[in-house]
Amino acid sequence: MGGQTGGMRFLEVPGLGQVSRVGLGTWQFGSREWGYGEGYATGAAFEIVARARELGVTLFDTAEVYGFGKSERILAQALGADRDRVVVASKVFPVAPFPTLVRRREQASARRLQLRRIPLYQVHQPNPVVPDSVIMPGMRSLLQDARIGAVGVSNYSLHRWRKADDALGQPVVSNQVQFSLAHPDPLEDLVPFAERENRIVIAYSPLAQGLLGGKYTVDNRPGGVRAANPLFGTENLRRVAPLLDTLRQVADAHDVKPAQVALAWLLSLPQVVVIPGASSVEQLELNVAAADLELDAPSKAALTEAAEAFTPISAARTLIGGLRERFGI
Repeated sequence: MGGQTGGMRFLEVPGLGQVSRVGLGTWQFGSREWGYGEGYATGAAFEIVARARELGVTLFDTAEVYGFGKSERILAQALGADRDRVVVASKVFPVAPFPTLVRRREQASARRLQLRRIPLYQVHQPNPVVPDSVIMPGMRSLLQDARIGAVGVSNYSLHRWRKADDALGQPVVSNQVQFSLAHPDPLEDLVPFAERENRIVIAYSPLAQGLLGGKYTVDNRPGGVRAANPLFGTENLRRVAPLLDTLRQVADAHDVKPAQVALAWLLSLPQVVVIPGASSVEQLELNVAAADLELDAPSKAALTEAAEAFTPISAARTLIGGLRERFGI
């Protein structure tokens, strides 16, 4: 169930209303590890959010752990009076996620976000020892008290998503997962489930931290937080080359950037929304423009095939490879 308004496309989501298919991820608001600096939080972040609103973006994703609450505060200030008119999505980090604590943590997030009600409240990741039967009653009471609009989860398998449904006693509307051409696993089960059950899959790292922008190669490796990502290890940059070649070919044929093609591929799937971050207004505009890009069937098929053929090696093997390179072994 979709709609369109002046370029931006939307999905109608129960409990949330219209969710823009391109949202904005705000992990880097107030987060040191991205290296954007203090000036970003007070300057660029505000400009990016303002421009996002002009372009019809209604989904803004944050979490209590991003910058230890700083991201929520910055987002609230950047949205200003608009914050009641958009779908702000935050997350509870499920440490000791008992109902009273979940309620308290929601209250703290709502205070930082300057909201009486958080539209989408998500469990940040599955707790390996505490089942959803413990976590979800707290979420249910927040729903009943209209403190939140809908419940979502993040990093859940399909099996665990269904368990969360049962524990909540009603549909958990969204599952936010790592999803991109470099991580196409959700195609298998989460996407068909979302389409069948009218849920949404929220794709984070839709550009694989910039890997799908196409500028990084074995000879041009990134620094900063990305340097630790196994995807940017030499062997994986070698392995991803055919996928990046396909991306560049499709991008050239459509006269757009590879990153836009990577987003358009995700947006060609039913019930999928993307939440790329943006370090500048220009980057945000490119991300949003991807919603207008209609990929033809052969391009989509070629991208899907290249995505499924990419088999990255693990972090441990990347680390060993890196040490070997460094010491010339």
